[in-house]
Amino acid sequence: MERHILVVLPHPDDEAFGISGTLAGHIRQGTPVTYACLTLGEMGRNMGNPLAANRVTLPEIRKAELEESCRSIGIQDLRMLGFHDKTIEFEDRELLVGKIRGLIDELNPSLVITFYPGYSVHPDHDATGAAVIDTVQRIPVEERPVVHCIAFSKGCEDVLGKADVVNDVRPYLGQKLGSILAHSSQFQLNGQLGGKSANDKEVQERFGYERLWTYRFQ
Repeated sequence: MERHILVVLPHPDDEAFGISGTLAGHIRQGTPVTYACLTLGEMGRNMGNPLAANRVTLPEIRKAELEESCRSIGIQDLRMLGFHDKTIEFEDRELLVGKIRGLIDELNPSLVITFYPGYSVHPDHDATGAAVIDTVQRIPVEERPVVHCIAFSKGCEDVLGKADVVNDVRPYLGQKLGSILAHSSQFQLNGQLGGKSANDKEVQERFGYERLWTYRFQ
């Protein structure tokens, strides 16, 4: 059981596929989880299908979806940090580090979860992960939390090796599917499921395991 988990990701929905089941499991064990989401994903391409949003209304819609996702997972401490979507790589690094260090100092987490810089496809993902790593690197070794990273770029296992942590989240598929379905402006999962539930074998094979890499500081 972790003391406290801090999740730092850039967009609403970043939590859904990769770690929602993992977080639900930790919460079930009694571990407090804080989710710091840097942006509202206001530059996202998807506006719903059928169309349900525009560039003006999308931020509030995605905020509501993120809150619903957190309710499904069981996260009670959601922090929205107010950065702008698709600009994290251009933000002042010291500002990002200061925000993240402030959360670490406040919460004293034993585990931080973020994206693996360089292996997470989107520039915001990589920049967020890099800022988290930079922050933790500055903390004295004996005081550092462990950092687990999401990685999914093509061929990442060829470089990083197999995931260090593989969580069986099948007991929490209800929460995970609820998290994914909450982001309805971005994902149309209902049609893909074809009425199948979390108890269906195909659903369990597709969504039942989550993989994370432990960042090894030099």
